[in-house]
Amino acid sequence: MKNFKSYLFAILFSVLGGLTSITGYKFFYPENNKNDINFNDNIKLANYVYDTTDFIVPEGLNFIYTSKKTTPAVVHIRTTYEGRSSTNRNPFEDMFRDFFGERYEYREREAPRRRGSGSGVIMTNDGYIITNNHVIENASEVEVLLSDNRTFIANVEGQDPTTDIAVLKIDAKNLQTVNFGNSDNVEIGEWVLAVGSPFEFRSTVTAGIVSAKARNIGILRDRNNLQIEAFIQHQAPVNPGNSGGALVDLRGNLIGINSAIATPTGTFAGYSFAIPSNLVKKVYQDLVEYGVVQRALLGITILDVNAELAEEKNLPVLTGVLIDRVNEGGAADEAGLESGDVIIEINGVEIRNVSNLQEQVAINRPGDKVLVTYIREGKTKTLNATLKNTLGTTEVVASTNSFTIDGAVFADVPKELKEKLDIDGGAQVSEIKNGKWKNSGITKGFIVTSINKRTISDVEDLSSILSQLPKDDGVLVEGMYPNGVKAYYGIGW
Repeated sequence: MKNFKSYLFAILFSVLGGLTSITGYKFFYPENNKNDINFNDNIKLANYVYDTTDFIVPEGLNFIYTSKKTTPAVVHIRTTYEGRSSTNRNPFEDMFRDFFGERYEYREREAPRRRGSGSGVIMTNDGYIITNNHVIENASEVEVLLSDNRTFIANVEGQDPTTDIAVLKIDAKNLQTVNFGNSDNVEIGEWVLAVGSPFEFRSTVTAGIVSAKARNIGILRDRNNLQIEAFIQHQAPVNPGNSGGALVDLRGNLIGINSAIATPTGTFAGYSFAIPSNLVKKVYQDLVEYGVVQRALLGITILDVNAELAEEKNLPVLTGVLIDRVNEGGAADEAGLESGDVIIEINGVEIRNVSNLQEQVAINRPGDKVLVTYIREGKTKTLNATLKNTLGTTEVVASTNSFTIDGAVFADVPKELKEKLDIDGGAQVSEIKNGKWKNSGITKGFIVTSINKRTISDVEDLSSILSQLPKDDGVLVEGMYPNGVKAYYGIGW
């Protein structure tokens, strides 16, 4: 009996304790459809109501505002590529030809047209659009679809394969645009949105954070090694069709043009890459104003500084760019930079690697002065360097150029002459006076098509290759004359 009373009291007290706990919780924590979260004074809360549910979001993560602002300014691009004609025939056609004679004609087969797609960003209300060069390269027709379903045939205003940027123009008015942001101010960890047309799903928005800056992933190629890769790496999902689309900050400003993904499958696998807006802006302005990019160069061969190189060269820093060679007569040479110097800043912007330096130089034009901070023999120094173009001058480069060296004046080969000789390009001698070129036997009209087996497509190619040749080295010049006669010359350099 005594034990029964003990059990009864234990059960009674347990029930009373549970009721007390529940009643106390209800009293101190009344029911609410929102959770109260304590943040510090630097973070504000903004409520967004969707249907009947309240969401509490830190101010600054307003993806709704940014998406509404930018999607009307991002377009879908469709490209058409003409099929190549083929005259390949099977043996039976030869039999028909033998039987019917001249009455039988071979039928030229035409391959079906191919199509591609990508994205673009409207920069002016009258229809200038930025996209990737690889989106529209070699296309016979470029069609632009706006977010309001209007379509336009676009003209290609300019292309720059070395940065993978192209500019289109459509005949439209009062378009919504995106403003350029400052990509130098983008911080690692910052939220960004990618806007484009992946898999032709138009006006698609994805979000992620910036993972790294000034990435070189080795996807661009240029015969003169003038390609620039200084990508913003981010985690906003990007897929085929996003190329040429916008990467924007939460203010809706353009901070990059999406161009590539790191993937083993061909679709998004975690990392995307965008061309920084400061570089995009400069290339865009050049293409609109001049039709070609005004490439500024320091005239140096450079290497990334790392722990191994720092130990080998006894350098006082572990980041920066080591000058391996200075091109004679280039901007760096005239400014006083030397092989072995380590560049650590350009115009006050820290230089950590080669991509970083290439971007900071490339956002300038020939003739611009840049402040270079460098380390020589353990001491930090500064100097001003006047940047030059690919022809070794400070002048504006036009779509047709001339280049003078050792008494010979070179010009781009006219289109009609290239078609007549069936060549892709070259640099033609327009004038020749006493000097190395004349002494070798070259005469006026000769077209240089290669130097030391490196193809020459225009005078910029010629200038760039000649500037990189070692001193006291022999030069093998290959080319032809306007009558089609091929010739080879040796020049002591």
